Amino acid sequence: MTSFESWRSVCVQPETSLKEALRTIDAGALKIALVTDDELTLLGVVTDGDIRRGLLKEVGLDAPVERVMQKRPVTANDHDSRDKLISIMINRGLEHIPILNGKGELVGLSLLHELVQPIKKSNWVVIMAGGLGSRLGELTQNCPKPLLKVGDKPILEIIIERFVSHGFYNFYLSINYKKEMIKSYFGDGSQWGVEIRYLEESKRLGTAGPLALIEEVPKDPFFVINADLLTKLDFTELLDFHTQSRAVATLGARQVEHTFPYGVVLSENDQLVDFTEKPTHTYKVNAGIYLLEPRVLDVVEKNCFLDMPELLQKLHFKKNRVSVFSFIDYWLDIGLKEDFYRANREHEELFLE
Repeated sequence: MTSFESWRSVCVQPETSLKEALRTIDAGALKIALVTDDELTLLGVVTDGDIRRGLLKEVGLDAPVERVMQKRPVTANDHDSRDKLISIMINRGLEHIPILNGKGELVGLSLLHELVQPIKKSNWVVIMAGGLGSRLGELTQNCPKPLLKVGDKPILEIIIERFVSHGFYNFYLSINYKKEMIKSYFGDGSQWGVEIRYLEESKRLGTAGPLALIEEVPKDPFFVINADLLTKLDFTELLDFHTQSRAVATLGARQVEHTFPYGVVLSENDQLVDFTEKPTHTYKVNAGIYLLEPRVLDVVEKNCFLDMPELLQKLHFKKNRVSVFSFIDYWLDIGLKEDFYRANREHEELFLE
């Protein structure tokens, strides 16, 4: 039960003694008591700090709580958003805030530490971790690419922890090359407080083909992401975009800029028209991050090689809506040795917050 639901257990009346109020605060473990009348109308709030300050002023423990309570506490409306509540509490230096309805009646209590915790999301996250990583040469001869360390953690662990930080806890790992090493490292996921299941490929199936190995039909949209990339993308924002777009699939596309290193000459009929000095062009590249509706699994044939771009093209040709979510957040595909070394150079600044 959250503090929003259990607020009644920390209600006291104005004549309650400071000693009893302290007991209520300790028993409720919310660091606050709500002072109300018989109709549960909020009259004030009291914290253990208020009581300590009262004692320093020689207010006895048998004195009524109304002598030390905050008579004009900051409150919020039950229609206020989570972000607004967080903003109010941070700006006012509060750990908790009583919630009133439109009639001014007490209906809840919100705590900052609960609000800043990510909201749990049951959407699956399918991570494609079966590739050979052959372009990395000797780095992957004895270690699968998802287990190569960036900083002090494997790439795959960083990806999982990024999703966990956004509230996701249901994972499938598609594995093939040196799969026992991956299973040994991650196990059932309990070390990270998540559930990890495995899709074991008997042959290479591409970045979409392993989806046919999923036996249970998901109830909600699910992520598919490559196991060789690092990103600071807000996965919750991507999920919200996908839901609002009503698409059957959403492709994450990173905006990248490329500056041509030469002056470009524009001409017509052998006549100079203009110069463009080192022009910069903006492109959207496939980031290897996708959101799919459960019915997409019907399109994936069992035991057949299929990459995600081909799957999206199939959906598009069948007149399904496929959305593109453009982002500019940090993103790095670790395909080559220089990408791996770059990831290690940038890791401390970007991921050790």
